Amino acid sequence: MAESPTPTPPPNPRCAAILLAAGKGTRMHSSLHKVLHAVGGRPMLLHLLDSLAPLAPWRTFIVVGDRAEQVARALGERDAELVIQNPQRGTGHAVLQAAEHLPDFDGPVLILFGDVPLVETATMRRLLAALDHAAIAVLGFRPEVPGAYGRILADSDGRIEKMVEAKDASARELAVPLCNSGLMAVRGPLLRPLLKRIGNDNAAGEYYLPDIVMLAIADGHGALVLETSADEVAGVNSRAELADAEARFQRHMRQKMQDAGVTLVAPETVFFASDTRIGADTVVEPYVLFGPGVDIEGGCTIRAFSHLEGARIEGGCEVGPYARLRPGTLLRTGAKIGNFVETKKAVLGPGAKANHLSYLGDAEIGARVNIGAGTITCNYDGFGKYRTLIGDGAFIGSNSSLVAPVSIGARAIVGAGSTVSGSIEPDALALTRAKAEVKPGWAARFRAKMQNMKGKR
Repeated sequence: MAESPTPTPPPNPRCAAILLAAGKGTRMHSSLHKVLHAVGGRPMLLHLLDSLAPLAPWRTFIVVGDRAEQVARALGERDAELVIQNPQRGTGHAVLQAAEHLPDFDGPVLILFGDVPLVETATMRRLLAALDHAAIAVLGFRPEVPGAYGRILADSDGRIEKMVEAKDASARELAVPLCNSGLMAVRGPLLRPLLKRIGNDNAAGEYYLPDIVMLAIADGHGALVLETSADEVAGVNSRAELADAEARFQRHMRQKMQDAGVTLVAPETVFFASDTRIGADTVVEPYVLFGPGVDIEGGCTIRAFSHLEGARIEGGCEVGPYARLRPGTLLRTGAKIGNFVETKKAVLGPGAKANHLSYLGDAEIGARVNIGAGTITCNYDGFGKYRTLIGDGAFIGSNSSLVAPVSIGARAIVGAGSTVSGSIEPDALALTRAKAEVKPGWAARFRAKMQNMKGKR
């Protein structure tokens, strides 16, 4: 993304946001940038940007280092600006790279981390609102094992008295359970001056962002700590932590669905994407996976061991068990997809049903159509994809092959075992069965012959 000239801030700006994503992510052992690894089917960085979007920041900066081109591709047309940190000299140095683009900004600045994906919009709002009472607001949490997290010492009103890294803390300070997540909001006019005063007199020779808090306090500016859950500020630096973040996300989504009136028969076995939408009074049986892009209205039943992605399902439908709905699937009201049925770019009209063992791809299927077991839409010839059209009320017999492009008229019947191509007019019967040849007694004579030959050997 090309760097744009620094614009003039509007009067009473809402906020600006700086997202840090310059870490090398070496513990991920991946060619993919760390912040682009997915949680709930969506890159971590995009989770954060989605939560940030309701705040409508005046400018959003993403500080990157290696593999910046991957981040740029993932952003697409989003209104965010990349800032390169090179060399990488710590979190304070990273924020300064973006803050230099805000020389005259007097609004609040929100500082987030691209590998901390589950921060909610409400928490961001709380941080910004706290700047009405302090120069800096820090997001703290109380992990089960504080370990190497920096500690925050604050009074009962949340006024920060001291922040200290674990390695520099006394035994009394290490006993404090309140830890620093790293996320904060800062009044814009103070941010750059404070960042430029950070020293790097430490073993790594880096400039650490939390140091601005103690500098601000020393200058007489107040700093507040706001608390949130450990789940919300869990960072991801390894594959194991990515799995932990996924588990946290799934717990949140399961609770969200149940609170909205969705029945989860065995919640711990159901997995959601970040954009899954399900209406009230839908029942989801065990071991169902929702990929991205699923929208289900109320009153449906999603039976066990089904996989849905990119599908829209209207009210009163039934899916599964063991069904796979791929992108472009649309089930109209009351349609039914049964066991071992796969759909792709298929529309099933109201009341249509395909109960077992079928593949329906690139198809438009009318209302009340019955698709018999073993039916296949032959939509691909190795070069192109072709459509199948089936009119309202048609009946497709079992073990039928519909060779696209093909059109079957309303109320037509396709006999079991048929291979159909071309067009079938409404109310017609289509059959392509070979006439059976029956030879009485042949099987008995064959068995006797084979047993005689076996005996001679």
